[in-house]
Amino acid sequence: MMGQRFGSVWDALENSAEEAENMRLRAALMRELQRHVSQSSHAPKDMARELAITEPRLDELRRGQVDKFTVDELVGLLGQAGFTVRLEVRPAA
Repeated sequence: MMGQRFGSVWDALENSAEEAENMRLRAALMRELQRHVSQSSHAPKDMARELAITEPRLDELRRGQVDKFTVDELVGLLGQAGFTVRLEVRPAA
């Protein structure tokens, strides 16, 4: 693998282009949630309640454990937080 180059860390870690794209999408959604959580003045208990998740699940989100969340879960959490998610589909470069 020495000298091999990848478009992103996900391309290097995942077994297929589809899996890498899924992880890129999940990571982008998670970054938005993490930003919301970090900018909030709510206590963890209140933030978990706002998102309708447990505190341990909130901790996984705060630690960026993207592999523990699906796209559906992350979109749902963003909705709970008051966000709208839009999807843009483009041909690959």
